[in-house]
Amino acid sequence: MTFHEPQPPMDGIVYVVDDDPGVRDGINDLLQSFQIRSEHFESCERFLEAWTDAYASCLLLDVQMPGVTGLELQEKLASRGARIPIIFMTAHGDVPMVRRVMKAGAVEFLTKPINVDDLIQAITSALAGDGARRQQAEARLALKQRLDSLSPQQREVLRHVTDGLLNKQIASEMNLSEITVKQYRRNVMEKMQAQSVADLAKMVAELSQGAD
Repeated sequence: MTFHEPQPPMDGIVYVVDDDPGVRDGINDLLQSFQIRSEHFESCERFLEAWTDAYASCLLLDVQMPGVTGLELQEKLASRGARIPIIFMTAHGDVPMVRRVMKAGAVEFLTKPINVDDLIQAITSALAGDGARRQQAEARLALKQRLDSLSPQQREVLRHVTDGLLNKQIASEMNLSEITVKQYRRNVMEKMQAQSVADLAKMVAELSQGAD
């Protein structure tokens, strides 16, 4: 088996769950050669006890194990609302199994003995995807906090502005002076950290998508 040259350290961590110590050791050596952080567990139960959703990560998971199986762990994580990307690996896969785990949200299904290129590509993609998801969630949370800082009147002005109304029209709708509307509008732009009405519209759209 030919390994690539070591790469710069990769952001995120790979959780490896496999009851075969030889497999765990081999994967550990491989990931170390690519400077990829990893933690290893001999059972799904031990993983569930130790896992925390605090970092960009992915789960490299064996299908068949004593006790809780990989398929059952996928279901347990889904029931908790966990969104960690799962890469399944097995020496005994079949088409129905592949369809089942992929339909349930797995990002990849690899057959043992695992091809190194396929494994590293799957891990790289999974970590990048989870990192991007977390960044988007953090950005949406910051945006939500900015929106929450608006007063009820400022929120109403925001709604009218993004609906395309002019200051004069907003003043008429809210029974305010145009000068007051202009002040509210400036406050909205500052609190939302927007440079233009287009920025505000994008922010409102992002918040609406996050609520879906």
